[in-house]
This record gives sequence, C-alpha cells and structure tokens, in this order.
Amino acid sequence: MFNWFKKGEEKKLNLPLKNKVAIVTGGGRGIGKATCLKLAHLGCSVGFVYANNDKTATQTLNELTEIGKNTGAKFACIKADIGTEEGINAVTDFVKNEFKEINFLVNNAGIVEDKNFEERTISDFERTFSVNLFAMFALSKNLSKIMAKAGSAIVNVSSTNGINTCFPTSIDYDASKAGVISLTKNLSIQFAPNIRVNAVAPGWVNTDMNKDLPQDLVEEETQKIRLNRFAEPKEIANVICFLLSDEATYVNGETIVVDGGY
Repeated sequence: MFNWFKKGEEKKLNLPLKNKVAIVTGGGRGIGKATCLKLAHLGCSVGFVYANNDKTATQTLNELTEIGKNTGAKFACIKADIGTEEGINAVTDFVKNEFKEINFLVNNAGIVEDKNFEERTISDFERTFSVNLFAMFALSKNLSKIMAKAGSAIVNVSSTNGINTCFPTSIDYDASKAGVISLTKNLSIQFAPNIRVNAVAPGWVNTDMNKDLPQDLVEEETQKIRLNRFAEPKEIANVICFLLSDEATYVNGETIVVDGGY
C-alpha cells in the first residue's frame, strides 16, 4: 500500500500536488469523485462540477473537506449543465472567481442512454455530443487561458467504446468518445508546450452508469476481460492523476487504455 508519510516523518504529509488546483467535471460520483479524492490526498485543491444530484455532490464535498483538514487544500463545487452554453459560462466564471488560476483540468463528465438504433434521433446525438465532446472543447479553450503558464495538464475521459467496444444501442455515445480521442490529439498540439493534453479510455467500470446492466451482459463482458472483472473507479482515477503529475511530464497527445486486457 502506498505510504503517504515519509520514512521517519510520520507526522509530515507527503503532498506532491500541494499548492496545485484542479477542476474536475462530473466530480460528484463515479470516476470523477474518485479522481477528486485522489487529488485531494495528494494535496491538490479541487473544484468539481456536477449536473443534478445534490446529495452525492454534498457527500463528495464533505469528504474532500475532511481530507483538507490535514492538507490545507481548498474545495468547492458548482451545479451546471455543461451541455449548454450557459452552463459552460457558469463553470468558467466559477473557476475564475474561486481559484483565479488552475493547473489541471479533468474533462470527465459524460452521458449515455441506450436505445434501439431505429429509435435513435439527431436530437439524441446533439445532446450526447454537447456533454461528452463539445463541453470538453469549450472548457479546455476557456480554462486554458487561466491555467499556469507551464507544467499544466488536461486529461479527457474517453472510453474503449470509442476504439473497439462498440454497441449500436449506444452509437451516439461511442461516436462521441471516438471524437474525444481526436480532440485530445488536436488540443495537445494547440496547447504545447505549456499544457500537456492526454486521454484515458476506460473499459467496463463499476459506476452508476453501469449498475443497471443486464446480468447476462455483465457476465458475457466479464469473460472477455483478462483480469476477469470490471474496474473500480479509483483504478481509473489513479491513471488520470498519473497523467496530471510530474511523473508524466513527457507524455502528451496519448490515449491510455485502461480496460483490464479486453
């Protein structure tokens, strides 16, 4: 187990991200929450965005605040629909008012609604792309202007659904996640050399998004995974935080697949 204390200095916390600030979208639960908590344990201040679940957002904020008692970090959250221009502007203003300058951005928020292919509409695509892709572009563009001049990083959360795990019932989600990979490449060029941009592409993860999957599908998909299980959110968060950290200062424009060997 990772030891947060230096040998011989049990009372002195080892906080490699102390005095850093991160913004995480979709931070109230799942991968986003796990990322917020991991960053907090590393000493980072965190502002997170959530869409509608006040209860889970409050719980996350309370957990972060408790961690902050030992690290001195600052935490805040905002409720916003980043699938709209109004929501994007609200988040941008929130960051400027709460933190002034940030070091990290984790574009994690995403939506999915399975539906028969014949029932899928253009409106479905528009809404899914607005949250899963367009918001990443807009927030990355807006917040890049107040990110630290050098050593900053953005991590976009894609999915193996954008690479090799495709389902026609989630065709809009799959397409949006493929778009995230292309967006990541382009942003890594646009923002170089001061801001690194990478993506993670998780496979199956034990999140609320997947909690109601049919049991036969869960069993079928689990058999395809070499580790024989779905990931836990913290396992994806570990990779996200690695890409943000000084341990990954020469990683740029990459998409890291985290699927247990699918």
